[in-house]
Amino acid sequence: MISDGRETILVTGTSGRIGYPVAKRLAESKSFNVVGFDRKAPSHPPPSAECLYVDLTNEESARRGLQAIRDLHGDHIASVIHLAAYYDFSGAPSPLYDKVTVGGTKRLLRLLQDFKVEQFIFSSTALVHAPSEHGVRINENSPLDIPPKWAYPKSKIETEKVIHAEHGNIPIVILRIAGVYDDLCHSIPFALQIQRIYERDISAYFSPGDPSAGRQPYVHNDDVVDAILLAVARRKELPPEVTLLIGEDESLSYDEQQRAFGRLIHGVEWKTWAIPPLVAKIGIQLLKVLPLGRSQSIAPWMIDVAQDNVELDTNRARKILGWKPRHLLLETIPKMVSGLRADPFTWYRENDLELPLWLKELMPVPEEDQAKVIAEDPHALMQLAQQVRHEIAAPDHMSPPSSTPPKHEKHHDMMDMHMDPHMEGKEAE
Repeated sequence: MISDGRETILVTGTSGRIGYPVAKRLAESKSFNVVGFDRKAPSHPPPSAECLYVDLTNEESARRGLQAIRDLHGDHIASVIHLAAYYDFSGAPSPLYDKVTVGGTKRLLRLLQDFKVEQFIFSSTALVHAPSEHGVRINENSPLDIPPKWAYPKSKIETEKVIHAEHGNIPIVILRIAGVYDDLCHSIPFALQIQRIYERDISAYFSPGDPSAGRQPYVHNDDVVDAILLAVARRKELPPEVTLLIGEDESLSYDEQQRAFGRLIHGVEWKTWAIPPLVAKIGIQLLKVLPLGRSQSIAPWMIDVAQDNVELDTNRARKILGWKPRHLLLETIPKMVSGLRADPFTWYRENDLELPLWLKELMPVPEEDQAKVIAEDPHALMQLAQQVRHEIAAPDHMSPPSSTPPKHEKHHDMMDMHMDPHMEGKEAE
């Protein structure tokens, strides 16, 4: 065993958008030995963090990973930050939810019983809660959404039960996190929403039900990382079992989001028309058969939750952790759009979106060649971020772009009077 006086922290899911910066910041603090578990090796591992290939669905793999920690750092672990989970935005049921999220957590907790663990942090979701009336804020004691409307929150509810049953003497912190976004978007629902408006897609003009009725909570990725690090720092002061909601106080309606994106992308007051949810489902199925537009990105569960209202009361996190969000969605939306305007090709790739034909034709180099360049260049994102900063710093960065459609939009003018079933959802962890 190598002893340098530093305590050990285990982070699962270190290749993820939350796990990577958490491991990086902890390692940079020089206060901890940071060990990462992941089935996917990070292309650029966090500096000073030890990243191990560990499959939590496999008993032997998980056991070997923990034995490596014991051999290197002993059997004392200051905190286990458990972020690894399965996520599928389509909403379709999958055995991987039980295998990875539920079963992987149970296996990890059972194997940790042989260690001295000060804290186990689990990343759950605010979507486990049932919606409420507008103006009625949800807190940690509010009812759960039983039965859940789709597989992802269902897996988190089941995993929370497993944690309460299996943690033994290990203190636990359950963070019910709102939908996560960052300055370059990296939020599936927002990326798809921006894409549909940017391309003036058929599905960008309609909403199942009143678009101003439903609200979903969100939170900036940096603020999630802050909450986790605060939980680690205060681990000796926390109750043995605590659940905290992590999200922004203000939840925007779909109509407010549409208007903001419409003004910034096209310089127009975007109008979203309401249609009955049943009609929206039928319309989406017809568009998929035809097929037209981006209808394939809209699943039935998204229509089902379109009218759900979720507004959070995060006072417990403020009181117990001393945490509050430093970012606001409404202030970050212009940055998301600036990234798109600065470099749409990189923005689409970063958000795992398929380029439309007219945008492919405008690429300076073939798509496969550009993908190879980006994959080999770790500074690509830094370059995009720099372009975004220049865009934001420009005197007119908050002014909407010209309302005159760019030349490539001539292919989509005929779609201006068609519809969009709206979707609200959560980012992948």
